[in-house]
Amino acid sequence: MWILRRYAFCTFTRAAAQQIPVLSRVSREKYKEKRRMKYVLVTGGVVSGLGKGVTASSIGVVLKACGLRVTSIKIDPYLNTDAGTMSPFEHGEVFVLDDGGEVDLDLGNYERFLDVTLTKDNNITTGKIYQSVLEKERKGDYLGKTVQVVPHITDAIKDWIESVSLIPVDGKEGPADVCVIELGGTVGDIESMPFIEALRQLYFSVGQDNFCLIHVSLIPVLGVVGEQKTKPTQHSVRELRALGLIPHFLACRSAQPLVENAKQKLSQFCHVPVANILNIHDVPNIWHVPLLLRNQSAHDAILKQLDLLSVARHVDLQEWTRRAETSDNITKSVRIAMVGKYVGLTDSYLSVVKALMHACIACSLKPSIDWIAASDLEDDSAKLTPEAHAAAWKNLRGAACVLVPGGFGDRGVKGMILAARYARENSVPFLGICLGMQISVIEFARSVLHLDKANSEEFDPQTPDRVVIFMPEGSKTHMGSTMRLGSRRTLFQTPDCIAAKLYNNSEYVDERHRHRYEVNPDIVGSLEEAGLKFVGRDESGKRMEILELQDHPFYIGVQFHPEFKSRPGRPSAPFLGLVLAATGQLEAFVKRQQNGNV
Repeated sequence: MWILRRYAFCTFTRAAAQQIPVLSRVSREKYKEKRRMKYVLVTGGVVSGLGKGVTASSIGVVLKACGLRVTSIKIDPYLNTDAGTMSPFEHGEVFVLDDGGEVDLDLGNYERFLDVTLTKDNNITTGKIYQSVLEKERKGDYLGKTVQVVPHITDAIKDWIESVSLIPVDGKEGPADVCVIELGGTVGDIESMPFIEALRQLYFSVGQDNFCLIHVSLIPVLGVVGEQKTKPTQHSVRELRALGLIPHFLACRSAQPLVENAKQKLSQFCHVPVANILNIHDVPNIWHVPLLLRNQSAHDAILKQLDLLSVARHVDLQEWTRRAETSDNITKSVRIAMVGKYVGLTDSYLSVVKALMHACIACSLKPSIDWIAASDLEDDSAKLTPEAHAAAWKNLRGAACVLVPGGFGDRGVKGMILAARYARENSVPFLGICLGMQISVIEFARSVLHLDKANSEEFDPQTPDRVVIFMPEGSKTHMGSTMRLGSRRTLFQTPDCIAAKLYNNSEYVDERHRHRYEVNPDIVGSLEEAGLKFVGRDESGKRMEILELQDHPFYIGVQFHPEFKSRPGRPSAPFLGLVLAATGQLEAFVKRQQNGNV
């Protein structure tokens, strides 16, 4: 009967969801009459950076493997409306969704693990909540009441969660069965207090059978003692319980598997059954995390807590197991030179790294990434930091291929231009993404067209040779959500190009964008006459999306960010092409594809 009731409700379409991010209370009550959503809340304690995102994604994987439909929500307590204006050094990469939402990188984990397409409303921030409440206050929706954190902010949070959880993200009609919610930060942070209270109220209102709380905490080992210490977790759980949230499960992060004595202590002092104490210890790669949870029967315990045992099927993670084991058993590697601005924090390029991993595993290889700070390649670096300069050039020359990812600002641009020139002149496979594509255009214009002052308006607004210009509809006064964002269509200009063949000989491709500057259409004719072909353009034909260099084994630049749509088992085409070219397999791959063998 529960399944029949579930499929009876299918009124909330994706289009409607994007127009109305929060349902009216009447609509929500009608939904509740049909079936309550099941919520899994993942919180964190002791320290940040424990891997709550991977844990939440892995929980979603095992529940999906039990035949359930899963959606997810990430709560970020910062005041920013979204992650769009945040520095990669501050917060890691900005992940872009199909609808143009600039969101936290954990939503990238959700999409890759669960193979879903999320919306910007699946990322809740303090800024979004307060903005929505203040807009209602200005319109007089609160009928003269004093607007307060409780109940108005907390009600807005609950309304947002309950409404967004109904948005289908897997391409099917109707809401999911389970919504996995990750609360960013650490329990006790002052910024997260309104969310903690809202989630406490949500827990109370939906009922015990519809809510499951999993607390991720650290079990450290002190070097002197050598014993796994449970006290930090005990204190974290005590604070969580004091705030009105009682954990059903503990997900304990540790370097080594949790010893039985530590489990007994945690159970006794945290009031959590031993069977519900999950251990997520260090593993060779993150694809093992869902397998760790399955091996500890986490899915059965969660299903029992949510009263879903009767509708779930036996967990099936065969494909996931093969993927993890394949990755472990690969011995050969390929060296990839990553020339970027933010190499000091690898999370700045998290999706790029994942896309390289997906492509390499498809070729039975492991990625060996040489992180090269673009500024270390520059001539000035030879005088200021000669050792770093020499090491950077050694790594660049020793790599099988070169990748220049996206970025903003002029720092390191000279080094990126040198890297693009090195790859072009030495027939080294090259992939430029967004800024990387623009860099390749600047380098080609300078070196081949002899436009010595060729530049982007971003780096030199007064340059006489503007090969990269500010996009016509862009804003120079506001930074947030003013770029060309989200999924846009690129039309291939000819089927006889490497890019089209990598994209399964398609006539077009839809990829996600995030940029303010683009190739100047006035210079395109001169560039193409010299051999730099723009084989992909937007539907107007005026925006350059994909470039290829004639008489080069693999020299491709893309204005979009293909890394955002790469998936395990379905690697992004440009990344796959780069790895194939670096290992001498590209020509054979293209022939097999043309013969229908791929």
